[in-house]
Amino acid sequence: MPSFNDLNLEKWKESEIWTDSLWLISERDKTGKHSGFYHGNFVPQIPRQLILRYSKKNDVIFDPFVGSGTTAYEAESLGRHFIGVDIQPELIKHINNKVDNKNYFSELLVADSTDPIILEKIKNILKNKGKSNIHLAILHPPYADIIKFSDKKEDLSNSASLKEFLEKFSAVIKNTKEILEKGRYLAIVIGDKYNAGKWTPLGFYCMDEAQKLGLVLKSIIIKNMVSNRAKQNKEGIWRYRALSSDYYIFKHEYILIFKK
Repeated sequence: MPSFNDLNLEKWKESEIWTDSLWLISERDKTGKHSGFYHGNFVPQIPRQLILRYSKKNDVIFDPFVGSGTTAYEAESLGRHFIGVDIQPELIKHINNKVDNKNYFSELLVADSTDPIILEKIKNILKNKGKSNIHLAILHPPYADIIKFSDKKEDLSNSASLKEFLEKFSAVIKNTKEILEKGRYLAIVIGDKYNAGKWTPLGFYCMDEAQKLGLVLKSIIIKNMVSNRAKQNKEGIWRYRALSSDYYIFKHEYILIFKK
């Protein structure tokens, strides 16, 4: 059995864990507590696969951009503890009203994940729960300014420039790395940006920020965007636009796996 998950290798053929670097997900899981009300949440299959692959029961999962709670609900259903942070109090309230696992703690904080002060709060939570570190971090940040999630200046989606976005995201990675147990994993789920005739490779820029901080890149997974809302039921229009111009329609996101 690997040291970082509960996989029984004697029954490896029965495992539901995906091992290919191309994830073709036809539609999002809508079972349990998941819903698609929040524009910007990701498909539950992503955190589920990451939690199964890179953590054990009773481990602590951390999400500094908890949003509508997708990772929180998967952690709960898979028997993991959870700590989540979001800058929007209404989202934290929404998740708190839905999380009710009595066997595993779920701590949710309204805070700015770039702020070093949040580190002390999380360290205190871990100490009070008898834990030393988090065991898996899943980061699904805003894709720069593609969608504005709030009017708060601290919100990464309100960054005035790509430089500012990357500086803020780097601060989140740095904070997360400090509480991540050595030898454990951090995943970044990110897409690229296309605007004004220019492709901005956010995924590669974010990958670079993680590597600058000493995290070791282990895998790059490509996930398809079949259910992307912006392109839903508009395939013909997008194809015509592509044929009449000089670009390809990008239908993928990256899942970048790093080890501390």
